[in-house]
Amino acid sequence: MTGRVYLVGAGPGDSKLITLRAIELLKKADVVLYDRLVSKKIISMIPKSAEKIYVGRAVGDDTTHQNSTNDLMVKYAQSKKNIVRLKGGDPIIFGRGGEEAEFLRENKVKYEIVPGITSGIGSATYAGIPLTHRKYASSVVFVTGHEDPEKENEVVKWKRLANSVDTIVIMMGLSRIDVICKQLISGGMDKTTSVAVIQNGTTPKQKMIKGTVSNIAKKVKEDKIVPPTNIIIGKVVDLSETIGWK
Repeated sequence: MTGRVYLVGAGPGDSKLITLRAIELLKKADVVLYDRLVSKKIISMIPKSAEKIYVGRAVGDDTTHQNSTNDLMVKYAQSKKNIVRLKGGDPIIFGRGGEEAEFLRENKVKYEIVPGITSGIGSATYAGIPLTHRKYASSVVFVTGHEDPEKENEVVKWKRLANSVDTIVIMMGLSRIDVICKQLISGGMDKTTSVAVIQNGTTPKQKMIKGTVSNIAKKVKEDKIVPPTNIIIGKVVDLSETIGWK
């Protein structure tokens, strides 16, 4: 017999956006393994009786870091403990939750996946940018700007995305924003297409800068924007002028 692992989304930053199910599980947890993007307010919800272990990984860290996280989940589950694997945003939207679930299944550990609001949606909403709109956007795509470094070739075909979708949401793409925008333009995207870069979305530190695919990389440097960020490209970005509420 083993305990159970709960792969839980903590939401995009604002502690009030965490789900009731997530709070329920935190209160019952024996062990909480949490990422670097989980807010301090949410961490404070963890009972003192639970063991808190930071397993956050920053860009550039050794990719074997994930292996130790996987081993910890199994180790504690075999001790018949209930483990909450707490992740910023949603656990299976660029959160490695799918990989972790596969590992748990292989090791015969019971698990549950609890969705959370992904930062790509939360930050856009707090910035007054509707990712879809009947007049301007009937399609939206979520793309990682930072692919697995172990891949031999980049999978995302930026040039093809240029004219195949109305709204593009790029997560973890700040360091490559110049290259990405140049590829989109090369693929046929209008140079005047609007772009928003949202830093620390849904938090009191939220900051947004806007530009176009031809000048946003320069603006990011001028404004000294740093991660965590989400990049939104498309006509809907302009709607923040009229429906922005934060």
